[in-house]
Amino acid sequence: MPPTKHPSPSRSPIPGFGLTLGYTMIYLSLIVLVPLAGVFVKAAGLGLDGLWPILGSPRVLSALKLSFGTALIAAAINLVFGMLVAWVFVRYEFPGKRLFDATIDLPFALPTAVAGIALTALYAGNGWVGQFLEPLGIKVAFAPLGIVVALTFIGLPFVVRTVEPVLRDAEKELEEAAASLGATRWQTVRRVVFPAILPALLTGFALAFARGVGEYGSVIFIAGNLPHVSEIAPLLIVIKLEEYGYAGATAVAAAMLVISFALLLVINALQAWTNRYRTQRHVEPALPHPVLQGAGA
Repeated sequence: MPPTKHPSPSRSPIPGFGLTLGYTMIYLSLIVLVPLAGVFVKAAGLGLDGLWPILGSPRVLSALKLSFGTALIAAAINLVFGMLVAWVFVRYEFPGKRLFDATIDLPFALPTAVAGIALTALYAGNGWVGQFLEPLGIKVAFAPLGIVVALTFIGLPFVVRTVEPVLRDAEKELEEAAASLGATRWQTVRRVVFPAILPALLTGFALAFARGVGEYGSVIFIAGNLPHVSEIAPLLIVIKLEEYGYAGATAVAAAMLVISFALLLVINALQAWTNRYRTQRHVEPALPHPVLQGAGA
């Protein structure tokens, strides 16, 4: 009987791995890496003497501060309320649940320009909501607050759809065990539920923030686009391109890329630290479940 041939350990068990990996790298390079590298190369060609006057101008600094500031605020709002919405959808049954659940995905399918027009009509001084807010001194449309509203609208699905499956897979037995040990509802949420969904929350926050930084269509209608007041960085890039100021547009785009990469690296580092922290707590030997320790404290 001939000896059985075993596959060589140097060969990959996945058929065509080398070919598919090559296609993947080429595709990512053409779609992502090459365009981003082109922005940095174009910006580097300006030199420091050409970059600093552009990036240091008050108008550019104001636009960058507004774009990243409003994106962070909107992502933080979605972090809280997106978690609450996901919790309600996972843990409760109520009439019209499927309709409301489908509505969450509306910002994904709705053209951003339509969303911007609808929000502007709603929050303008003569809109359904704005007519009651402006007499109170709360100006939403054509103000930075309107940008936050628009970015919150388009960023909510990222948090909800990221946290929702994690909540569905959460171990309800741990919550029941914590309650049997005398933990209050707040202690159960803080020690059992929140540590389990924290990485998903940070992921949803990062996605909502990244979408908000680059959002254009839904913002330009409700922002008002006043320089130094409500002019976002993506709009400033478009304005410079229309004025044939390619150097200025490239400089602003490169600055946005660098700041975005830095913030996303920080968020990913926090997510990795959270995963390591959870793993270390779960592998402690000869101890009760770590999230249940001190539940009755």
